[in-house]
Amino acid sequence: MTSTASPATTLVTVLGLGNLGQALAGAFLAQGHPTTVWNRSAHKADGLAARGASTGATPAAAIEKSELVVVAVLDYDTVRDLLLPAAGSLAGRTVVNLTTGTPGAARDLAAWVTDQGAAYLDGAVYAVPQTIGTSASFVLYSGDEAAYRTHRPALDLIGEGTFVGSAPDLSSVYDTAVLSGMYGMFAGFFQAVALGATEGIPAAAVTAPLVRWLTAAAEALPSFAEEIDRGEYATTTSTLEINRVGLRNILATTQEQGLSTDLLAPLLRLFDDQVASGHASASLSRAVESLRGSR
Repeated sequence: MTSTASPATTLVTVLGLGNLGQALAGAFLAQGHPTTVWNRSAHKADGLAARGASTGATPAAAIEKSELVVVAVLDYDTVRDLLLPAAGSLAGRTVVNLTTGTPGAARDLAAWVTDQGAAYLDGAVYAVPQTIGTSASFVLYSGDEAAYRTHRPALDLIGEGTFVGSAPDLSSVYDTAVLSGMYGMFAGFFQAVALGATEGIPAAAVTAPLVRWLTAAAEALPSFAEEIDRGEYATTTSTLEINRVGLRNILATTQEQGLSTDLLAPLLRLFDDQVASGHASASLSRAVESLRGSR
């Protein structure tokens, strides 16, 4: 494939023009990368076309215009629906899939894309569309490392990129892990504001000290991570027994106030399991061993 762009630019195609796709294409255009766009509802390309983007009548036509193909759609089924008819256009190109899915779906798609003679990268984007291209955005990539190195200057326009490994499903595993932590935080927030509301405390009033405390508590996570990686859980501070007593009090209060304990009760079961196995004086971080199925 012959590139008509200067060495400092990359020919980019963006498939999917939802909020994320619009922001991605806009970031590439803003930095002078010749950008082609496609969306099932063609009118969504009008604003980008006015800014200089080319449009493709079909996914295949859009893919054929570029060396770097970025896909940002709803799910992996949609990715396949777009790429299958364009299989003959993929050879020699790099497909960067920024669609959220499962590790298994990433492995399957990577194998299929590679069979078509293209390089594959899977990416997990940590940004809202408004922060794409700013220091608040970052992306984890896995898959073809050579392709990542080649296209990193363009990809870093999305946000700070980190290559996490050559197995194409790794970014999806990272994404699931990180988002699990995020939803755990949201669960705690919902519990906190619901508990406050039982005594007429506004959500905003609970949230102010909660954010302050969570910010401080988050500083413990790197130390916990080191303990988990070493498998060494000795501590003189936040022991499992201390936390088990505290969590029991929280659950008792929750019941007294007429609320469900469904969100936090499973955590107490982990603490109970560890204490019953003889680890009452171990660090709180040792609770992860019950999730792993070890004692």
